[in-house]
Amino acid sequence: MPGPMEGIRVVEVGMWVAGPAASAVLGDWGADVIKIEPPEGDPFRGLISSFGADGSSPPFELDNRNKKSVALNLSHPDGQRIAAQLVDQADVFVSNARPAALERAGLDFATVSARNPRLVYAIVSGYGVEGDERDRAAYDIGAFWSRAGVAATLTPDGVDLPYQRGGMGDHMAGMAAAGAVAAALLARERTGKGQLVSTSLLRIGMYMIGWDISMSLRLGIPAVPMTVKAPPNPLINAYTAGDGRRFWLLGLQADRHWPDVLRAIDRPMWADDPRFNTIQVRWKNSAELVTELNAVFATKPLSEWAEIFDREDVWWAPVQHAHETVTDSQARAAGGFVDVPSADGGDPFPGVASPADFSGTPWAPRSGPPEFSQHTEEVLLELGYDWDKIIELKDAGAIP
Repeated sequence: MPGPMEGIRVVEVGMWVAGPAASAVLGDWGADVIKIEPPEGDPFRGLISSFGADGSSPPFELDNRNKKSVALNLSHPDGQRIAAQLVDQADVFVSNARPAALERAGLDFATVSARNPRLVYAIVSGYGVEGDERDRAAYDIGAFWSRAGVAATLTPDGVDLPYQRGGMGDHMAGMAAAGAVAAALLARERTGKGQLVSTSLLRIGMYMIGWDISMSLRLGIPAVPMTVKAPPNPLINAYTAGDGRRFWLLGLQADRHWPDVLRAIDRPMWADDPRFNTIQVRWKNSAELVTELNAVFATKPLSEWAEIFDREDVWWAPVQHAHETVTDSQARAAGGFVDVPSADGGDPFPGVASPADFSGTPWAPRSGPPEFSQHTEEVLLELGYDWDKIIELKDAGAIP
């Protein structure tokens, strides 16, 4: 199942997560991806290299399946020349290297687009491709989580910042970049020309909390962190059942859902209670209502509340840990998992699916992540280099 990007050639100069995630999605969709790595390899390879008994690194696998690995020294003229040859033959170039580093390697947009005007050139940066800080070092925990305002927006005053899970902003940026690449390829079909497309971890973070940012931008209203102990609408809030399991009520249209909740918790008298009978007074008495609701929910385990909620048309969702999501039958039915071919020809291993499907051009992973430099000689031979020249390149330090 090749997917909708079959026949599209992608060259990636990326490391860690954001850039590789973008080209991994394109690879899932059927593109042929060459991953250019430095002579010491993508540093992400070694960060979590012994999670499995076989030395596997599931996070690296997720963002690097369907790729060929070519190791090049981009500070060496011959390494730069080979990279340029690969990009000249590509439809798409993806990178999350800093702009200055790409310029030093001769892989900046102006240089490569002059040789390959049909190239779609995608940059996933920390802080954008313009401005004084375009080359500031960034991970998503800095540009997305911290500087964009995500962490502060989620954290009430006086409470420790929650620790960010790895790759959250990176994966959002990678998906945005993959979508931008697809749009630019569509534009190329109409115009015959490629273009520069870009996204940044800073922009992704701003967009993710866009409601809060737009309120500050348009109305000057600061984003005030909220707490589950006294939310504006107690019907869209987290609660704890009698067995300690947590869940969310999803009553965004508060007055619409209030009668359903009252039936479920057997509190019909609250319909006329002046503390709770409208969303306006529930907001004013939010902390009191949350306390009352938690006391009610503590009387039954979540499995019983689940049956009651579904019977009474109460909208809700369980709070699950990742290891619980793995066994969630609906997550499987929704296509959340895929079988990834093993590099050694053995049994496929389970992986997380990238989050979009296509009914007419379905996709599936075609290969697992490559070993470091696994395809360097193969790709050089395809470019017309012979073995004598490949040995010369090794001796010169252009390739490892």
